[in-house]
Formats: sequence, C-alpha cells, structure tokens
Amino acid sequence: MDYRTEAPEIIKGFLIYHETIKGHSRRTVDEYFLDLRNFFRYLKLSRGLVPRTTALDEISISDVDLDFVKTVSLSDVYDYLSFLARDREKHQNSSNTEYGLNERSRARKIATIRSFYKYLTLKAQLMENNPVAELETPKLKKSMPRYLNLSESQQLLSSVDGKNVERDLCIISLFLNCGLRISEVVSLNLSDIRADHLLIHGKGNKERVVFLNAACADAINGYLEVRKSIPAVDKNAFFLSSRRTRISRSTVHELVKHHLAAAGLDSEKYSSHKLRHTAATLMLHNGVDVRTLQELLGHEHLNTTEIYTHVENEGLRDAALRSPLSDFKKEK
Repeated sequence: MDYRTEAPEIIKGFLIYHETIKGHSRRTVDEYFLDLRNFFRYLKLSRGLVPRTTALDEISISDVDLDFVKTVSLSDVYDYLSFLARDREKHQNSSNTEYGLNERSRARKIATIRSFYKYLTLKAQLMENNPVAELETPKLKKSMPRYLNLSESQQLLSSVDGKNVERDLCIISLFLNCGLRISEVVSLNLSDIRADHLLIHGKGNKERVVFLNAACADAINGYLEVRKSIPAVDKNAFFLSSRRTRISRSTVHELVKHHLAAAGLDSEKYSSHKLRHTAATLMLHNGVDVRTLQELLGHEHLNTTEIYTHVENEGLRDAALRSPLSDFKKEK
C-alpha cells in the first residue's frame, strides 16, 4: 500500500503534510490513510453512491474531492461511529469474527477525522468551517497495565533457549530492562549500538538515548558475536530474521509468546508490550522517579507515564493498613 498512488488529492495533501512537516512515521501516516479511506467508503455506501451489496473494502475513494468532503456533517460522523461500534468486523481476515470496535479503536479514528478537517480549515485553508469541530471522543476505560513481577521476569529470562537464543535473549532483555517499544526494537540498527547506550528512534522520529545496564550490555555483546558472522541482506539491521532480513514485528510478537509459554507464563495474558509495562513498573518500584521514567520510555506527556504509579502503589497499600478500622472484626 502506498498512499501516494492510492489516495485522492484531497487526502494525499493531508498525509504528505503529516509525513514531511509533522515528521510522523510512515506507519502512522499509513494508519491515517486507512482510517480516512474506511470513513469515505462508508459514506459512499450509506449515501447510495455504490450498490448496497458492495463490500466496504471493495469501494474506491478515488473520486472523493473537496466538494464531497465539504458535504460531511457531524451527524454523518456519528452514523459512522455507530457503524463502527455495532457492525464493523473486529478481525476482518478471520472467518469467525466478532463485530464492533472498542472505544479505543473508535477514538483513534475520530482523532484522524478531526485532524483531517483541522488541516483543511487551518493549514490548507480549503474550507471556512470545520464540520467536526464539536466532535467528542468516546470516553475511554482506564485500566491498569498488566506486567510480570520480578520473579516471573527472572523466570522468563532464564528459560530463553533454542536456535536463536542469543537474539531472543537480547530482545527480551531490552524489553524488560529498557522498556522499549516493539517498533523501536525492530528498527534498531548496528549504528545505534554504542558502548554504554543505545540511540533509539521513537515515535514521531524523536531520538533519545537509553543507557545499558550490565545485563543488557552482556546480552547485546552476546548477540553481536553471532550477528557479525551472518551475511545479512539488510547490512545495518541489528536484529535479523531467519531470512537474514530485518526482523519483523510479527516475528518479535511470536518469539515473545513462545518464550512466555516455555517459561510457564500465560502467553495469552502477556505480550511484548506487556514486557514494556513490566520494565516501567519494576523501575518505579525500585525508586526511579516518574519524570526520569517518562524520558526513558519516550512518553511525550507525563500523564501517560503516571498510569504506572497506580500499579501496586505501596503508599496506597500502606494507607489501607493505617486505617483505624483495619483490625476490626465483628464479634460472633
């Protein structure tokens, strides 16, 4: 998929702006395109501009232009959100799928639509009025992040074995010690590896330095010994697949699930992102302050990091124990 050839001009300008001016990653820009394509496909279907029996994914939006974009109203967007909540397939490639996207998925699509119309009115100045200016975001449920405790983390690291043991141990060590995102692990280059730190390319192409502890340095050096003997297709990629190309996100997901199961841990409950949660939570429990953690994780906003302060907060536990009624027992 390449939006530069597939997107109509009115959408292409918005996507180019985000990629070149805002500095968003190609993956983020592709997601914007998919969100807008799905929205305008729905509008064409709901307005009877294509036969009602047409599958949503078969509808072309090549004819969507400024005049069409201007006809969108707030009620159109609410109709679309109702469709997403009730009728949209959760897993389109599955033969046994459920219907209805969760509030987080709908919120992302709303954010894309709002950003698109904000661009048209304020940046491109192709519209005078923003029809979705009052569009509200679905209320998101606040949930505590899942994470491994210290002994489970040690259990996972100790159980890593197999054909790619050096590579897999290095990847899992970086998740658990440095709290990297999976995209940051996949995009690591040999040129990003320094003696005592890594140069991380985070969200929005923002770079940050992550220092290495002894365990990570040992894991990296162990894998480097293996890596330098592999005639790689992608010569600068740090982590390689069995095909000697840069490792993919799906391969990392699979290897994490495999080693979790091998360690006797719940591979359905935990994932590579949960290992990032684990790193953050364990560091907070061991005295790392929240602002330092924010910088280490590459969070733009502090409130994103602060969710970890509510996980097994020892202060809250202590407050409960100090209640004057904590020892009260009803007499039999």
